[in-house]
Amino acid sequence: MDFQIRTAKKEDCPRLLELIQELATYEKAPEEVTVSLAEFEIAGFGEQPVWWAFVVEHEGLIVGMSLYYIRYSTWKGRRLYLEDIIVTESMRGKGLGKLLMDHTINYAKEAGFSGMMWQVLDWNEPAINFYKKYNSKFDEGWINVNINF
Repeated sequence: MDFQIRTAKKEDCPRLLELIQELATYEKAPEEVTVSLAEFEIAGFGEQPVWWAFVVEHEGLIVGMSLYYIRYSTWKGRRLYLEDIIVTESMRGKGLGKLLMDHTINYAKEAGFSGMMWQVLDWNEPAINFYKKYNSKFDEGWINVNINF
């Protein structure tokens, strides 16, 4: 299969929200997604964006994304915070999560961040097993994960 990874654009926002809703449904909390398309677009593409994303496409359709923002640690400096990495259900198992994760990690390294962190639900074993492949450090509860560069 042929996949392309690129930086998200404003016109991608409706599809990104569909992926976010799919993730919320998977996490048994579909009603928790309350952000409007207008707010989502302003937050990512307004005068002062607070999030950025990479998308992966297959045959012109966005089938996955990694959405991130910059976090500052007084101990570690700038760190990339991976808010969500999502691959649509029909495309899972094809290496797209790895493609997105590797791309996001490489971006963080090239940007000079001191590391990357994210959270994963403690019952989400497929995601936990995926993150373990990156020699990630896990905490308890809402599992805080980071990679030091």
